[in-house]
Amino acid sequence: MKLHELSPAEGSTKEAWRKGRGPGSGNGKTAGKGHKGQNARSGGGVRPGFEGGQLPLYRKLPKRGFYNRFATEYAIVNIADLEARFNDGETVNLEALLERKIIRKPYDGLKVLGNGQLTKKLNVEAAIFSASAKEKIEAAGGKAEVK
Repeated sequence: MKLHELSPAEGSTKEAWRKGRGPGSGNGKTAGKGHKGQNARSGGGVRPGFEGGQLPLYRKLPKRGFYNRFATEYAIVNIADLEARFNDGETVNLEALLERKIIRKPYDGLKVLGNGQLTKKLNVEAAIFSASAKEKIEAAGGKAEVK
């Protein structure tokens, strides 16, 4: 099969509706828009969500919460996860965590929290540490580096 031999599947394409043509087409004169009115005008019609002046649904429903699009979002990992998945002396960073599927997305950096116990000496590289996480890493003989 060559590029010029390709064609769309049967029934998947439709001829353009040529408006304003003469008798026989059924789309002459008003081009299927009826007589006068808002929808007959160029650029006419109503915006999406408009309910004819009735209070629209999006105004009736309560607004909930707040999303700060400028906030820094961290990939979060706990000390317990590091204890379970890493061996003594290894380096823990975003790449290592993504590789072992401990985290799914890197987001804006890595945040290490102090939930769990750590007995292995690990070199942890993260954007931010909780106070308890830093304490536990250093107590086990490891290093907590801010990257």
